[in-house]
Amino acid sequence: MGAYILRRILLMIPTLFGIMAISFAVIQFAPGGPVEQVIARLTNQGGSDRLGGGGGDAGGSTFDAAGDVSSKYRGAQGLDPEFIAKLEKQFGFDKPPLERFGMMLWNYIRFDFGDSYFRDISVIDLILEKMPVSISIGLWITLLSYLISIPLGIRKAVKDGSAFDVWTSGVVIVGYAIPGFLFGILLMVLFAGGSFYDWFPLRGITSDNWDQLSWPARIVDYFWHMTLPLTALVLSAFATTTLLTKNSFLEEIRKQYVVTARAKGLSERQVLYGHVFRNAMLIVVAGFPGAFISAFFTGSLLIENIFSLDGLGLLGFRSVVERDYPVVFANLYIFSLLGLFVGLLSDLIYTWVDPRIDFERRDV
Repeated sequence: MGAYILRRILLMIPTLFGIMAISFAVIQFAPGGPVEQVIARLTNQGGSDRLGGGGGDAGGSTFDAAGDVSSKYRGAQGLDPEFIAKLEKQFGFDKPPLERFGMMLWNYIRFDFGDSYFRDISVIDLILEKMPVSISIGLWITLLSYLISIPLGIRKAVKDGSAFDVWTSGVVIVGYAIPGFLFGILLMVLFAGGSFYDWFPLRGITSDNWDQLSWPARIVDYFWHMTLPLTALVLSAFATTTLLTKNSFLEEIRKQYVVTARAKGLSERQVLYGHVFRNAMLIVVAGFPGAFISAFFTGSLLIENIFSLDGLGLLGFRSVVERDYPVVFANLYIFSLLGLFVGLLSDLIYTWVDPRIDFERRDV
C-alpha cells in the first residue's frame, strides 16, 4: 500500500501542474482583466460587463507613435501611458506570461498566495475568513444527507417493490428534480418574512449580538440561521445516495452467500447487518470524502447568494467577476489539491472497509 500511495502522490504533481497551466493559459485570453477593471472604474464605464478587447491583461500594453495607449485596453485612450505602465507593474503584468506562471507556481508550492488585487487583505486570510460558512454548509449537508439516505436506502431495498418503495421513490425523484435555489426562494417567501411567516432570519449564520450570547443561546442562534439554507440544500442532496444505497443492497441481497446465511438459520437482521451491510456500503462509505468536498465547494453558491451567506462559493464567484486573479488561482489550486487527496483518501477507505481490496496488485 505504501508504494501505491507514493505513486498516487507523485501523479498529483503533473496533474496539478496541468490544471494550473491550462487555467493560466485560458486567463491570458479572457477580456476585462484587472487593469481594465481599474480603467473602467476611473472612466465610469460600469465594470467588467462593458469591458472588451481580446487578450485581457496578458502582457504589457502597446503604444502607437503618438504615445497613446493602444486599443488593447478599451477605454484607455487618452490616459497617460506611464499610468497604464504603473498599473501593469502593480498587477505583475509587466513580466512575460511564462515568467509570471513560474513565479506563481513557486509561490504556490510554498503556499504563498499573495494579496488580493482589490481587497486590502492577503488571499489566505480572505479564504480563512470565509471558511466557517462553507464548512458549516458542507459538513451539515453531508451528514444530514447520509443520515437520511442510508437508512432510507436500506429500507427501500428490504421493501423493494412495495408501496413504501414506490412512494418514497417518487418523493426522492421530485426532491432531486427541484432546484435547491428555487426551493430556497420558496422557503424564504414562506418562513423568512416574505408573504407569510417571519420565523427565520434572512442573512448570515449568526446574529449581530452573537458574541454577547451564552453558549446554549449561541447554539440555538446558529441552527436558527442555518435551518432554511440546509433545508433547501438537503432536499436534493440525499437522492443520489439513497438510490445508490438501495441498489447496492439489492445487488448484495441476491448473491449466493446471502442464501447460504439464511439457510444456516440466521435472522434477516443478522443477514442484513452482519453480512450484507459491509459489502453493500463499500461504495457509499468510500464516497463520503468526495461528497463532503462537493458540498463544501460547489453546492452552495446560489444558496449563499439567496441567504446572504458570505462563504467560499460566493467569494470565488465574485473573484471571477472582478478578475481578482490571486483569489481565483488560489481557490483553484487549493480545491484541486484537496480533490486529488480526497481521491486518494477514498481509495484508502475502500481498503479499510474491505481489506480484500489491494490496489498494489492492480496495474496503475
